[in-house]
Amino acid sequence: MTIHTTNCFNTFIRVAEDCPAHTGEEPPLRAGKPTVASLQYEMIAKAPYKHTSDDVIFATSAPGRELDVKATKTEKRAAREAFFSRGQACMRASSLGKRFGWGVHADSEGRIAIYAVDSKRYQALVRDPKLTQVRAMRSKRA
Repeated sequence: MTIHTTNCFNTFIRVAEDCPAHTGEEPPLRAGKPTVASLQYEMIAKAPYKHTSDDVIFATSAPGRELDVKATKTEKRAAREAFFSRGQACMRASSLGKRFGWGVHADSEGRIAIYAVDSKRYQALVRDPKLTQVRAMRSKRA
């Protein structure tokens, strides 16, 4: 079975060209419940450079959220392998960069952190010649 990945290395995902946010905004809850964007934001903001893109994508997906705290490592590994047996949308498709004004930096080990579009660190990462520069996906067609 082929295992796909969303991880990238030494990459900076800039906000989408049509992103309406001019500053990094915390994604709001919807009807009092967390959205995928708010779960991703919380996971990355609380632990920058701890998780890979695969970790975040899986943990905030429906199959990842369905896993019980009591699930064994074997059960978790099997669920993750099944999830990544098909290609998944990467962090370029996340609402963090499309709607809420967050750039995503992946270091040399694939671990990620987020930076607000109006921050000095965001601007420094945009100018870093060692990083592959990509944009978050647009919300609307050009």
